[in-house]
Amino acid sequence: MVIRRALAAREVRRDDEPLTEEQVRGASPVARLVTARPWVMDVAVAAVMVLVGLVGAGFAWETVGGAVALGLYPLDSGVEESVVTTWLLGTAVGATLLLMRRARPLTVTALLTVAALASLLADGVLGVLGACLACALYSVAAERSATVAWTTCGVVLAVVTVALWQWQDIGLVEILAWSGTPVMAPGEWSPNLSEPSFSPGRRSGSVLLLLALLVLGVAVGSAARARRLHAADLVERYRALARERDQSAALARAAERQHIAREMHDVVAHNLTVMVALADGADAAFERAPDRSREALRQVGRTGRSALADMQRVLGALSPAGGDGTEPTEVDLSTVVERFAVTGVPVTATGLDTTLPQDTAVRLAVLRILGEALTNVLRHAPGVTSVEVAVRRTPTTVEVDVLDGGGTRTGSGGGTGRGIVGMRERAALLGGHVEAGPRPDGGWRVHAVLPWSDDEGDAR
Repeated sequence: MVIRRALAAREVRRDDEPLTEEQVRGASPVARLVTARPWVMDVAVAAVMVLVGLVGAGFAWETVGGAVALGLYPLDSGVEESVVTTWLLGTAVGATLLLMRRARPLTVTALLTVAALASLLADGVLGVLGACLACALYSVAAERSATVAWTTCGVVLAVVTVALWQWQDIGLVEILAWSGTPVMAPGEWSPNLSEPSFSPGRRSGSVLLLLALLVLGVAVGSAARARRLHAADLVERYRALARERDQSAALARAAERQHIAREMHDVVAHNLTVMVALADGADAAFERAPDRSREALRQVGRTGRSALADMQRVLGALSPAGGDGTEPTEVDLSTVVERFAVTGVPVTATGLDTTLPQDTAVRLAVLRILGEALTNVLRHAPGVTSVEVAVRRTPTTVEVDVLDGGGTRTGSGGGTGRGIVGMRERAALLGGHVEAGPRPDGGWRVHAVLPWSDDEGDAR
């Protein structure tokens, strides 16, 4: 039932609102008021004890009058006033202490026990202090462990039981038996005992009533504590799941941003590097070879349009209905190599007609790694004397090699290293690796190994 209420509360709440214990417990308006203002319940309980005490004081007056009529008290003893005064005083003390039971449950229980002993010793009445003790034990059980609650209950029961057996004169049994007894005229009255003496049966009735009250208080308090702890546990588990969900969403967003950044880098860096090289070449050849200059400018346009198409595919990946537009199903490696060759890079390529696996992730990785390696040659090794490209497919891997003989002029800068990091990340996502570094005899080498699975679904 509690779990169903928690799920129902979860359905109606907004995603950004925290789940509360009140929602789990399905608290009523009154319960929510008490939770927000605990003093309301404390005052209400104290008021009920006062009301019960006032009603009980009236019955106590009649009971003592009946005892006098039966000759158990002297006619002029004034015992009625004494018993009722003690009863009302005990009611006032008990109600006042109950106002503090939530803050100091054990202390209030101890003080109520002392008050009960004093009331029994003074006039042989317990009054509403037994019910007050039950309320105090409820607070002990609701705030402390079960061991503390039941131990306290046992101690209180033992102490008050001994006092009841020794000193009680007016209890529930006596109220039922003696209240309403006709008052006798002085001439008809005769003393029976110098003071009331009660049978073990009547004392046992008072003890059993006290036992029932105290056990009920502890049982109800323990149930309230268990329910509160269960609700708190559900709330904590829900919040842990919410934190895990938020963390997963944050990681997913970070991964998506990284993916988009890598794609943007590949698209922009590769194509703009080619366009800059072509534009510089067109400018240099404008006077000497106008035809070559115009062809270079046309190639700039074609490269720009290709970059725009790639950019649209990248942005399409961000659209909910766009799918993964950054993963082409057809890869033309010759186009990639030719795009760099027209800038004057002396590329020698083998294996460009290799049939790549159907896995689009592998195809995209081959395309991007090859493009990044050639972009680095164009950017960081101007005047390179030779570039060798080789693509090989084995039964379990696709290998890409790009080797250059070193440039004759200083490149455009040391670079940020993002390109090499991106190549390695792409390969790592497929379970492969990329080695990039200088060659012993000069120049640079990029070697990528990408595992793949066949169409029957073998694992990489």
